[in-house]
Amino acid sequence: MSPISIVLHELRDAHGLRQSELADRIGYEQSYISALEIGVKGPPPLEFVTRLITKLHLDEGWQARLWESLEFSQRKIVLAIEAPESIYRLCNELRQQLNHLHPAQVELMRIALNLPRSLATDALPPQRRIRRRISANHKEVTEM
Repeated sequence: MSPISIVLHELRDAHGLRQSELADRIGYEQSYISALEIGVKGPPPLEFVTRLITKLHLDEGWQARLWESLEFSQRKIVLAIEAPESIYRLCNELRQQLNHLHPAQVELMRIALNLPRSLATDALPPQRRIRRRISANHKEVTEM
């Protein structure tokens, strides 16, 4: 299920509302609420989330969860016009295999995607300097 489906169901549950009651409060059809909760419909429009926040008087915690779940539930990827061909090919490979990925593959991709961020924030350990000395007899350099 999508993150917005999960959060919407939890929100409705927390407020003790049935789908039809929530639909009446925010001005949508019960069938739409149901379709969102089971994931048949894609993420709702911004207006839907705004109505939820306003009509249910949601605190900052619920608001943050809703906005985050909406972002994480997006189903389409839009590539920049100037994206190189390699990005197009990668997206196509991912699209073809997305529904068949093993959880380990997903985790490896997440690690790879976060790698640049972790490289930027992790300080590199200080480099150990190699001391060199010159042998009196042979005048060769040896490492210690």
